[in-house]
Amino acid sequence: MSDIKLTATLRTDFGKGAARRTRREGLIPAVLYGHGTDPLHVSLPGHETFLALKHSNALFSIDVEGDEKLAIVRDVQRDPVRQVIEHVDLLLVNKGEKVSVEVNIVVIGEPAPATMHVVERQTLEIAADATDLPESLEVDITGLEAGAVVRAQDVTLPAGAELLTDPESDIVLVSEVRTEAAAETTED
Repeated sequence: MSDIKLTATLRTDFGKGAARRTRREGLIPAVLYGHGTDPLHVSLPGHETFLALKHSNALFSIDVEGDEKLAIVRDVQRDPVRQVIEHVDLLLVNKGEKVSVEVNIVVIGEPAPATMHVVERQTLEIAADATDLPESLEVDITGLEAGAVVRAQDVTLPAGAELLTDPESDIVLVSEVRTEAAAETTED
């Protein structure tokens, strides 16, 4: 995924009131931290940040008053009612550095006829190069029969990525669809 470029300005005011003023100006309060450096409190452009956060595990290239920094999102705080972004925590990373992230699982395909699938786990934790983080991982269940189980170790990871989730964790279970008629005959 390509870098998402944002321009940030340093914040000198802190606290609830200052954060509210920042949000009223159409900006989002954020903090950049990592690598043993002091945290940088910045303001990010609201609309551009909102659009950028639609990409999970995106790599941000943040210009803080002329100083270019690479970062990934560690936490996003949203208003529980209005769902607007209230604050963003960004972790500083270096090119070539491995970071651990949660990656969404996308199930593709259909299992065999007269079966259904249940997704047991929505994400996997992996360690991968900060500049090559996947947005999602695909799990293909095409043609799987009843009783089939897809485990974390069965998911294809990108080159250079390492699975941190327990390899025996169930991701997708395929089971037989029970109709009412079949349920009645087994009860007799």
